[in-house]
Amino acid sequence: MKTGWCGNANSKPNIAAGDDHFHDECALVGVWGNPEAAKLCYLGLYALQHRGQEGAGIVSWDGDQMCGCKDMGLVADVFDEESLRGLVGSSAIGHTRYATCGSKDWQNLQPFVANLLEHSFAVAHNGNLVNSQELRAQLEHSGAIFSSTSDTEVILHLVARNNTGTNISAAIRKALTEVRGAYSLVFLCQDTLVAVRDPYGVRPLSLAKLDSGYMVASESVAFDLVGAKFERELLPGEIVEIMSNGEIRSSFVSEMRDSAFCIFEHVYFARPDSFLNGRNVYEVRKRLGAELAKECPSDVDLVIPVPDSGVPAALGYAEESKGRFEFGLVRNHYVGRTFIEPQQSIRDFGVRVKLNPNGEMLRGKRVAVVDDSIVRGTTCQKIIAMVRNAGASEVHFRVSSPPTVGPCYYGIDTPTRDELVANRFQHDQIREFIGADTLGYLSLEGMYRAVRGERKQYCDACFSNEYRLGTIPEASPDRGGDGSSSN
Repeated sequence: MKTGWCGNANSKPNIAAGDDHFHDECALVGVWGNPEAAKLCYLGLYALQHRGQEGAGIVSWDGDQMCGCKDMGLVADVFDEESLRGLVGSSAIGHTRYATCGSKDWQNLQPFVANLLEHSFAVAHNGNLVNSQELRAQLEHSGAIFSSTSDTEVILHLVARNNTGTNISAAIRKALTEVRGAYSLVFLCQDTLVAVRDPYGVRPLSLAKLDSGYMVASESVAFDLVGAKFERELLPGEIVEIMSNGEIRSSFVSEMRDSAFCIFEHVYFARPDSFLNGRNVYEVRKRLGAELAKECPSDVDLVIPVPDSGVPAALGYAEESKGRFEFGLVRNHYVGRTFIEPQQSIRDFGVRVKLNPNGEMLRGKRVAVVDDSIVRGTTCQKIIAMVRNAGASEVHFRVSSPPTVGPCYYGIDTPTRDELVANRFQHDQIREFIGADTLGYLSLEGMYRAVRGERKQYCDACFSNEYRLGTIPEASPDRGGDGSSSN
């Protein structure tokens, strides 16, 4: 089988400085049975750009070969009319990447394509395998050759090893019995599109109906953009096969287990207009802010968010506390992936280029600043200093999640444990470090009241240090993943 590709192997990502959030995993999109499959994939990835900004790729099947285009950069920069015209066929899968596991190089961009006997297939992955190093070593000892540092390529080799040449879906199912960790996957085969969630359902994946064909995506906002009708979220461990005749088959990787959906999807990662784990993300975030106001009230003149991620929680905080909500920090939405800093150093330039305090609003005011999380603490330290310098008389920092005490091993780009400010300092020391008059975190119990779910349904390891799916050695380069060895 032939494979056609476009992309620049020498291009490199440029990542803006001053960002102190956990970074999103990756986005997955798959389209089956639509003559504009690649364009719909492109639009779906565009809607999911927040999940990964280092690179993007789409692979389609034209009836004879896999056609692909992938490159470093944002979705709108990687694809144009000409590249999309080359992605012919009525089926396609796409991926945006934020590396957590594996180096940030072109060879780790997805989807990956393989040719097995008379079969070609492509795969894209969101998540991270906790036993990828062990499996990779076994495969290499048996003669497998790897071209990337991605744990997704481990899955590709396992499928190849289990392939009998008659049923690629059976090979996928058998391969997944060997892996452990978090994964949502889309496979594009010659006559089938296969979508899978891991047995714990850590990473999201949903199914929708198009006027012609079907679509799968990491979040429902991808469906909204193209007019697809949301059908349902895949269940933990579910394998959905969309056949060439339009038939949908459902089976399971293994027996049902208690789910461990990533709680941080509700706190920060997902777009607020998404529907995840049976809940509207925006409403959950407002409730997080309301619970925070109950647990950590503040006597202030203004409640202001750290835009954009802190806006829904700040609204909930202000409504519950009967406070005055204002945009005391204004975000520049046109900051690209790179910017040129003047030779004369400007203090806190990386934050200033994104956020600017509204001095007229803040001057002489007691302010509650609401954000979704504190990771290293360096960014909120600079934001608090900016608000004070703009004239605020008091700055009270409120966080709509518990202290972040552990790194993620399941597909999120996070600092090491030693870099997390809540792991280094006690509460009062954190307050002093960031320069706030008072500091308030939402409790674990308050978070689950807002989510309106039982704790056993979620993974909250970054807040609790309880890793239900296992861990990866901290020194390992495979500390988190996108299905590359680094998402």
